Amino acid sequence: MKNIFNRPLWKYLWIEWIKPILIAAALAMLIRTFIAQPFKIPTNSMYPTLRPGDRIFVSKFIYGARVPFTDLVLPKVRDPKTGDIVVFKSPTEKKKYLVKRFIAGGGAHVEIRGGKIMIDGKIVEEKPLRDLFYYNRGEYGAENKVMDVPAGHFYVLGDNSANSMDSRYWGFVPCKNLVGRAFVIHWPLKRIQLLREGD
Repeated sequence: MKNIFNRPLWKYLWIEWIKPILIAAALAMLIRTFIAQPFKIPTNSMYPTLRPGDRIFVSKFIYGARVPFTDLVLPKVRDPKTGDIVVFKSPTEKKKYLVKRFIAGGGAHVEIRGGKIMIDGKIVEEKPLRDLFYYNRGEYGAENKVMDVPAGHFYVLGDNSANSMDSRYWGFVPCKNLVGRAFVIHWPLKRIQLLREGD
């Protein structure tokens, strides 16, 4: 069977439709796996920085994207910093992703005192952490308790401390669970903005 261009129909379909769709799908998969991935904010645990319904893009290459089904990690741009908004797999629910504020990595000593974050005995003075109030709650956020973050793990908190299930309750997150850093809100239109360091 031939089409109006005097080519076999299968060849026309392959060149004009199937091949471009396959290429686009492969590129989308590569981008989603190694460069950036979209996520939707379901709760107000990061309010007011992130609000329910916000859609964000997460940079996966910045901390070194993981090759699926292997233990391989691609070269990273940098390590997570205190204050980064990170996405990671929940340490308690395997198929759930969480968005929180990175506080400290392995080897650090974290304490919540008077609503402020202390790392290695010093109050964090950088924005936005200096402007947020953190409540002493949970086993890993109790008053007068210093949390020693174990190697290969990190400690996270939600900006909305009064309504956030975070490291105060379930402890430390394995570094292998880290997906990437949130860098932009792309929807809804009135909320479009870059999430820069210090936001």
